[in-house]
Amino acid sequence: MRVGFRHVDSRYPFLWEDSSQPAARWHEDGSGPTQYISETSDGAWAEFLRHEEITDPTELVGVARSLWAIQLPSDIDEAEQVSIAAAVGGPASYAACQAYASTRRKAGIAVLDVPSAALVAGGAGGQVTDRGLHEASAMDGRNWVLYGSYANMRGWRVIDAGAPPVRVLGLVRPLTPQSPCC
Repeated sequence: MRVGFRHVDSRYPFLWEDSSQPAARWHEDGSGPTQYISETSDGAWAEFLRHEEITDPTELVGVARSLWAIQLPSDIDEAEQVSIAAAVGGPASYAACQAYASTRRKAGIAVLDVPSAALVAGGAGGQVTDRGLHEASAMDGRNWVLYGSYANMRGWRVIDAGAPPVRVLGLVRPLTPQSPCC
């Protein structure tokens, strides 16, 4: 069994079920449902932090999101791997990603394996225990984009109404370029 991670507003289920989903990097308005699932919990949290442009630990006060562990479909390893440059860009790159995804969907592709736009290179390494808790070696993060409804997909709420760990703030690629200070 393979597991992925997804953050959501604590009031809602872990998957979209209709086409009311707002447009995002890999789908346009009205083309949903589209499910975005991260390979790691840090990746799922990074997606939230990047989208909300949260960069300071004080901004985590009051965050109350759910984090879900989700059993991935058995054919997830057959997902089409995407490596276009626009995959990790800011909002200006969304149109290119949406056009790419639309073309692939028309060709019958139902699942994309994409680089994490939210995590910095090497930011999916996680942590290890070796005489204490330490950062693990670098690993690039991946996400899966699943098109359509998945009525029988199983999920487990890992966190009901929590915030990402502060350490994840340092792993996030900013959504918009930061202005130089001073």
